[in-house]
Amino acid sequence: MRSISRRAALAATAASCLSLCGAGKPARGAAISRRLYVASPGIRDYLEYGGHGLIVFDIDDGHQFIKRIPTGGTSAAGKPLNVKGVCANGRTGRIYVSTLKHLICVDLAIERAVWEREYDAGCDRMSMTPAGDVIFLPSLEGPLWYVVDAADGRELARIEPNSGAHNTIVGLDGAEAYLAGLRSPLLAVAGVESRKVERTVGPFSAPVRPFTVNGRQSLVFANVNGLLGFEVGDLTTGKLLHRVEVDGYAQGPIKRHGCPSHGIGLTPAEDELWLCDAHNQCLHVFDSTRVPPVRKQTIKLKDEPGWVTFSLDGAFAYPSTGEVIDAASKRIVAELRDEAGREVQSEKLVEVDFRDGKPWKAGDQFGLGKIGAPDGIAP
Repeated sequence: MRSISRRAALAATAASCLSLCGAGKPARGAAISRRLYVASPGIRDYLEYGGHGLIVFDIDDGHQFIKRIPTGGTSAAGKPLNVKGVCANGRTGRIYVSTLKHLICVDLAIERAVWEREYDAGCDRMSMTPAGDVIFLPSLEGPLWYVVDAADGRELARIEPNSGAHNTIVGLDGAEAYLAGLRSPLLAVAGVESRKVERTVGPFSAPVRPFTVNGRQSLVFANVNGLLGFEVGDLTTGKLLHRVEVDGYAQGPIKRHGCPSHGIGLTPAEDELWLCDAHNQCLHVFDSTRVPPVRKQTIKLKDEPGWVTFSLDGAFAYPSTGEVIDAASKRIVAELRDEAGREVQSEKLVEVDFRDGKPWKAGDQFGLGKIGAPDGIAP
């Protein structure tokens, strides 16, 4: 077990996590508002879980519905396509939504899409640099990742690991992008500047599914096919370190993803790791101050979770079921509902904070750890 001083350090560092995703502390007297942006349809193309568009909720008012921002991303017949990913940047004041075919850029100041591009190999769950200038966009389970100019969607380069491109994380230092494919047990690590795969992590025991990374970018916590649990890899040496299974819970039939645990996230302070369990419709919470992490609690949900992330300050956990969980007490404190009172469920959501009415800083959809991350560079 790690020392007690580690726990104290986590608590002390948590307060500085907020500055990671914007331009430092707000000016005295500045009006701050926190909003949760939920992209829909964010579970396949199921419009019953919130319809179509960006649905905005007020974090500071019990996650009440504020507004809906129209987005494009429809088929030739006009049907909204599955949303595959979302990312935002407080510096540029833009939020991006990917569909099966498109990448869409929405300007948060004017609250409308300013461009929409279609990509020949399709799109999946993307991630952007902390500076907000470059997006690493996976093709739709294909051979390549597009490297895209965030200003206009223009293709800058292609990276081709031939792994079944799917999930993507750009590290908070802005130097590396982590690329996970549905058909590979290796996690590819690409240089942001070189735009090439520079090394791999693994092999893991099966193809890598959702994953998250700690703030120092030294560890990756990954879901893999066939495992109710997760595996831990060393991002520096490339070695597989640990395999953690959820004891006492059976695997069984699931509705989506074909993976027992599809969704994993670290709290910003990295003291806990939260894991999705689809068949048992719950979240398992692990003490991540221990090596390997040890399960300490389970939270029952109303439906199958396929993703989990956190508010910027770590106060709230957001599973894809639309429930809002107080991270400290582990109690469900709200449920997301749209203007018609429909429950909203989505695997693609992100927090954006505003200062004096202008975008200031943004979270991420991946549940990234923030301990030891470079200060002041994240979106």
